[in-house]
Amino acid sequence: MEKEIDASLIFKYFPRLTALQKERMEALYGLYEHWNAQINVVSRKDIDSLYERHVLHSLGIAKFTSFVPGSTILDVGTGGGFPGIPLAILFPEVEFYLVDSIGKKIKVVQAVARELGLDNVVALHSRAEQLDEKFDFVVSRAVTRLKEFYPWVQGKFKKKDVNPIPNGILYLKGGDLKEEIKESRLKVESYALSDYFEEEFFETKYLLYVPC
Repeated sequence: MEKEIDASLIFKYFPRLTALQKERMEALYGLYEHWNAQINVVSRKDIDSLYERHVLHSLGIAKFTSFVPGSTILDVGTGGGFPGIPLAILFPEVEFYLVDSIGKKIKVVQAVARELGLDNVVALHSRAEQLDEKFDFVVSRAVTRLKEFYPWVQGKFKKKDVNPIPNGILYLKGGDLKEEIKESRLKVESYALSDYFEEEFFETKYLLYVPC
């Protein structure tokens, strides 16, 4: 018998979702449990904590800012589709480009997006440096240190700002980040996710915003 993990944690923090958004959020566990058994895109020990450690974590970006319709967002090193897939559910009128250098992970992302009916998601087997397009924001979850990450996406931003905050990087990371921020030599704003979410998991998790 399949375990039933519900999305109530998401609804607790995002109570105004439409019926379709709720349906899509609820479908995530079954889809990732199915695909994870074939291709490991989420840590096996984490699958039962999918909504807290992956979905809600991704949506920390949405607690910090919202995206206006027509915005374009690049998710670098998306892995199994985080933070891109949850954000695409939340912002259906925003275009999300999810890239990863590992092809089998992108196949999972494409399958999940297709089964959810997310027509605002493009999943590409590619590296960020290979893309010619420009975006309003680049999002990512702990792919590497900021110092290494920034050159991958430098020059990938649209010049005109149309969102509540200037275009830039929205980077989810955990731990003590003082040294990493310092060595990056970037103008970095750090926000504690524990200000948005009360679960213990978020006590050491941060959103780093780098205006570009």
